[in-house]
Amino acid sequence: MSPIDTLRKISFHLPFLLLLGAMSAAAADGIRVLETRSVAGEAADGGQPATHDLRLQLYAFRGSQWGAGDTVIAIWEAASLLSQCGIAFSGGELRLLEAPERFHDYSMPAARELVRAVASTKPAVFFVENVRDQPGQASESIVRGDSAARPELADTVWLSYGQYDVVLTLAHELVHLLTNSSEHSTESGNLMSAEYAPDNNRLTPGQCARLRDRGEANGLLKRR
Repeated sequence: MSPIDTLRKISFHLPFLLLLGAMSAAAADGIRVLETRSVAGEAADGGQPATHDLRLQLYAFRGSQWGAGDTVIAIWEAASLLSQCGIAFSGGELRLLEAPERFHDYSMPAARELVRAVASTKPAVFFVENVRDQPGQASESIVRGDSAARPELADTVWLSYGQYDVVLTLAHELVHLLTNSSEHSTESGNLMSAEYAPDNNRLTPGQCARLRDRGEANGLLKRR
């Protein structure tokens, strides 16, 4: 069973999405928010009391391979890996977009236009079909410190659909955003390793401290 199929199987019976609104006004270039759904949060489960809350704005496209359940379960599971740092996912919103197909893939020009059109709240995760700027790459995160050439995209993650570990990849990219750093770790078993391995799921106390401090300073985390 593929990682996406696993997420879909888990999500089939979960009532985690509450429809808030539908058929909002069209934005620029044929981009329209069709629905906005509230996403429930989850309590931290890493054995450490939660000190900070993380809220996320999620975006998916009508006609995409990503289902609404896929996106929410991916977020829940990825956020659970951050609970080792005292981070709790406190919920957010999922917006279903109708947009021309060129926006369904990540490329810098299209992504900048899309984010401007939807006036995205940050941090945000966009569930796309492909990452065209980096063929063969499953995801892209734009940290604030590296966003001078693309300021609209700061504090966003772009996650493609495919046969890879969605949860570990998304958690890895969220740590990049929250620490405002593109650096990787050479430590065995570390979530921030540049190479994928199923056991790369741990963060050091130092990484957790930077995640909390920088995430709060940049308004991406809220202290409890």
